[in-house]
Amino acid sequence: MEEHLTVGRVAELAGVSVRTLHHYDEIGLVHPSARTLSGYRAYSPDDVERLREVLAYRRLGFGLREVADLVDDPNTDAVTHLHRLRSLLLEQRDRAAATVTAIDRELTARAMGIRTTPEEQLKVFGAQLYEAIGSAYPATRRTEPRIAARIWEALGDARTVLNVGAGTGSYEPPDREVTAVEPSAVMRAQRPPGAAPCVAASAECLPFADQSFDAAMAVSTVHHWPDPIAGLRELKRVARRVVVFTYDASTTGWLQRFWLTRDYLPEFADLLVGWPSLADMTRAIGGSAEPVLIPWDCTDGFFEAHWRRPESYLDEHVRRAVSVWTRVGPQAEQRAVNMLRDDLSCGRWAERNRDLVALDAAELGLRLLVA
Repeated sequence: MEEHLTVGRVAELAGVSVRTLHHYDEIGLVHPSARTLSGYRAYSPDDVERLREVLAYRRLGFGLREVADLVDDPNTDAVTHLHRLRSLLLEQRDRAAATVTAIDRELTARAMGIRTTPEEQLKVFGAQLYEAIGSAYPATRRTEPRIAARIWEALGDARTVLNVGAGTGSYEPPDREVTAVEPSAVMRAQRPPGAAPCVAASAECLPFADQSFDAAMAVSTVHHWPDPIAGLRELKRVARRVVVFTYDASTTGWLQRFWLTRDYLPEFADLLVGWPSLADMTRAIGGSAEPVLIPWDCTDGFFEAHWRRPESYLDEHVRRAVSVWTRVGPQAEQRAVNMLRDDLSCGRWAERNRDLVALDAAELGLRLLVA
């Protein structure tokens, strides 16, 4: 009994009532596996782990029957539950950030004496909100043909391709049989008509047998994975060839190579704390890394894409399609935007970065991993 917790202690730690725990026991959701000498319910470490999963899903809005189905799934272990919960919480956070953005817009309008329409007011909390904010993604995140050519060439003669973290489908080769994997329902909903079939799953736990595909690809997504190394190993498991477009944050002075992170957004470094080195990532797939230069007129609006068009970063639609800005928080974002706007106005940016004007492409740490 020393490893068991009493029902009162569990209720105290979990922030729920004893009555709630009794109810979970009665409906078979969480059975305490032991009793104290006085006859009270007692919870083992395994019981507590199951309760943790139940409470997490409940707080995400799942009904009791849905929760029971999730925690009773024999094919899902504790680690898989944690990965799933993390993805759901990140999606919830993004929705909250979108709501804050919409509210901030209305506050700005009100301060200027502008009253928003009833339709706009309802969108703040309606189902259309995230779609409206998320529409910036397909509008600004497109396939860059020069980068696509590198990725498709690296796929070699593969006929069947798994695209992991597929998002809205950018960079999926049109002349091959593609299967997509995307955990976010919001992103899946934005895939265009005729796009490859898409499976709801995470990179760390792909629902495919070993060597199911000729090749597996992952484009600008590894930084979203809870466990990048585990995800890369999964790509290697399910495919004979692996192609990954990602970012190298292990080179000395990497934060200084891009003027935006160097001069305006040092918080970017905090986002990559614990990020695996390039050597670790290439080792996970048993491959090698090649630098990918970014053309000055890159059509895919990822974070570094506008390196020679700094005024683009003043456009909120451009920023909303890049997760970096949401992750650093509104204060860091607004400070960086204000500083950049001032430096562009007075010519300070042009003076600091005058060497960039002559470049047609820049090396900013993007890498193509091939195995």
